Amino acid sequence: MAEENDDKAAAAAAKAERAEKAKAKAAKNKEGRKRDAIEIVATPKGYAPRLLTRYNKEIVPALMKEFGYKNPNEVPRISKIVVNSGIGEATSNPNLVKTAADQLSDITGQHAVITKSKKAIANFKLRAGQAIGTTVTLRRANMWEFLDRLVSVALPRMRDFKGVNGKAFDGRGNYTLGLRQQIIFPEVNYDAVEKVFGMNVSIITTAKDDVQGKALLRHLGMPFRN
Repeated sequence: MAEENDDKAAAAAAKAERAEKAKAKAAKNKEGRKRDAIEIVATPKGYAPRLLTRYNKEIVPALMKEFGYKNPNEVPRISKIVVNSGIGEATSNPNLVKTAADQLSDITGQHAVITKSKKAIANFKLRAGQAIGTTVTLRRANMWEFLDRLVSVALPRMRDFKGVNGKAFDGRGNYTLGLRQQIIFPEVNYDAVEKVFGMNVSIITTAKDDVQGKALLRHLGMPFRN
């Protein structure tokens, strides 16, 4: 009987310990989400980005005619843009991630979050929880402003630029563009750049397929070469 009681007490203690660990983990995750929450840059009341105005006045009617939409709500639109960068040399120089996050914040006009590894990889000298990259998710005005600067200013500044790959869609109308250098954006001070890094720009749309997604981006000014 005594042994049975001891077993029950041990099981109860283990259960309580697991519950306490789960509670602590949940609190840590909540604090992390709060700390890394996206900070949307405030915009003046009544302000509409130039590209958004053009979308509503010119692109929506053009796409309705092109695809035979009967309702403007059927016209595909952009829902968000995700910009992320992985810093491979962060394992040997952790300060590079902070610098990259600051520059990505300058480029997008929104606070960039530092991403961390989920597990350790000995071959790459990577520890679990180590900062390895930075990311930012753009919506609403920030999204339109960034896309306008990307297609109008940044891409044309690329050396020997001949257009972007028109086949980098995912089958659901979403497009991912790879950029090799952050210095193509005028927001970055070239003289203050310690390390050149690339980034992926994922444009998420409401298009039903790649054909409609590509048509939307083409009307928005994306310079496809194929």
